[in-house]
Amino acid sequence: MSATTGSAAYVVDDDESIRVLWQWLMQSRGIEVRTFDSAAGFIAAYRDEGPACLVLDLHLPDMNGLELQQHLRTHAVEIPIVFVTGHGDVPTAVNALKRGAVDFIQKPFDYRLAVQTVENAIARDREDRVHRARRTEIDARLSLLTEREHEVLQRVIDGSQNKLIAGDLGISVKTVEVHRAKVMEKLGAASVAELVQFMLRRN
Repeated sequence: MSATTGSAAYVVDDDESIRVLWQWLMQSRGIEVRTFDSAAGFIAAYRDEGPACLVLDLHLPDMNGLELQQHLRTHAVEIPIVFVTGHGDVPTAVNALKRGAVDFIQKPFDYRLAVQTVENAIARDREDRVHRARRTEIDARLSLLTEREHEVLQRVIDGSQNKLIAGDLGISVKTVEVHRAKVMEKLGAASVAELVQFMLRRN
């Protein structure tokens, strides 16, 4: 299965010929494509339906590309953006990268490289979604822990023994053992190694 199977490319460009070109390029690679002639049109129509990429022209009527990028950030819309720029826009495109865009394509562009750039962005979005889902699941499990259990967990994964944890927290070794057992149960871990791996997967 292709890394872009079941994904979509959104193209925002006020030049109809460019929109038609992108539509042809994406469809030739089996990528669903939706085109818009303005940022407002994209905002009104966009729904998060899976891995995607936004191919965004810097110069647009009304709201330009950078303004749309900021709008999406403000509204916590996480979609990788590939800017399309003219030669003189490279400094602006670099600034867009610093603000979270994943890449930019210069006009006139090589079709093969342009498609590869979009495919890479979609593959990145797919990976980011897996990572975010994993973090959400881990955070949900961590939310089940009491404040004391969090304290015990941190010390366990730091390598502290029960006796040291007890002294550090001012509780008995037996109480540490009870908290530790609860932590293991709530996080679904059978060993300290699994606890460490669990916390590493959150990063």
